[in-house]
Amino acid sequence: MGNREDLIAGAKRCLYDKGYARTSIRDITAAAGGVSMAAIGYHFGSKEALLNEALSQASQEWGEHLGQALAAVAADPKAGPLQRFEAAWAQIIKSFELHRPLWAATFDVIGQVQHAEQARAYLATGLEHARLGLAQVLAGLDPADPNAWAVGGFYQALLTGVMSQYLIDPERAPTSHDLAAALALITGRPATE
Repeated sequence: MGNREDLIAGAKRCLYDKGYARTSIRDITAAAGGVSMAAIGYHFGSKEALLNEALSQASQEWGEHLGQALAAVAADPKAGPLQRFEAAWAQIIKSFELHRPLWAATFDVIGQVQHAEQARAYLATGLEHARLGLAQVLAGLDPADPNAWAVGGFYQALLTGVMSQYLIDPERAPTSHDLAAALALITGRPATE
């Protein structure tokens, strides 16, 4: 690996260990194996840009992992919509457990948006991609479909809310079954669909 890749790997470790706001340039260069501090400016322009890139890559890796797990759920022709919903959320919740440091770092960045325009802009761009990706993966909607934005927004709101509950109180956070049962109640549909 070169300095750029070493810095991204070091920044990921720091995000997971210290969070966005508490990570210093020295922390990153130490985690990157002693890469010089000047290399951050050369490759990324700022510590924030490097942390945003590291978080973006980590999020993309999570998305690819989740997409593979959800492909099997979507392929089950015998499952009804609520059964697919429950199975999909079981995979999503499992991914929270495997990638907890990523989600803690994400919420740390969310807490910085009032003070860091670059972080806010990064998250805004990520939200747009996430919405359309969630609509595609969870609802089978092409990103160009006019309904993809609304459906993706629903899934993004649910994802963020469930994720925060798992970070705060994982023992009492909703299970995939709880979510499917609630959706059945809200929509007036039988839970067996």
